[in-house]
Amino acid sequence: MIEAKSEIQLTSDGSATIYLPDIDEHYHSVKGAFAESRHVYVECGLRHRMSLTSNAVTTVLEVGFGTGLNCALSVPCATENAPVRYVGLELHPLSESVAGQLHYEDCAPFYRAVNSALWDVAEDITPWFRLEKRRTDFLKCELPQGVDVVYFDAFAPEKQPEMWSQECFARVFDAMNDGGVLVTYCAKGVVRRMLQSVGFVVERLAGPVGGKREILRCTKP
Repeated sequence: MIEAKSEIQLTSDGSATIYLPDIDEHYHSVKGAFAESRHVYVECGLRHRMSLTSNAVTTVLEVGFGTGLNCALSVPCATENAPVRYVGLELHPLSESVAGQLHYEDCAPFYRAVNSALWDVAEDITPWFRLEKRRTDFLKCELPQGVDVVYFDAFAPEKQPEMWSQECFARVFDAMNDGGVLVTYCAKGVVRRMLQSVGFVVERLAGPVGGKREILRCTKP
């Protein structure tokens, strides 16, 4: 199990993350776990998309559910007039006990509910936020269709290159609605060019304060 060899470390903004010594990789930016999640995924992804559309329901797909932080921070975006359906894919889920050691519930009030939700069952975290955590392999599973926002939060391309292929991005592109957006912390040129090659219009945006210089937001025309 991944978590058997994991360590909990503090990031620069005081929030915790998980470190995997075997592959020398963190679940979040060491410059700030909360800062990264809020800026890259919630603000530049979900809130941006919701500001541009009046969809009855906004469907979010997260590739790499991880600790559940991105999801927990997304819950308050959903309202009676703008409900959210959230599908998170994760092949190696964390146990509730390990997730609880990060103490995100102190700052993300829905964190405990997100992590206690059952896998492979749709559950309502609030009346307007429905979560479906799927324990599955992104490389092999059938993706939900009609996706409006994609949080692409796999481990870095150097650590998990199979997740960052043109074929993977093409599958995601095909699953998305026109006008949908994909956001990711990774702004490497090779990744940007692959996203463009499958049809996305790609923007380089400023990263979170104190964190990465650039991130990517990609829109399906």
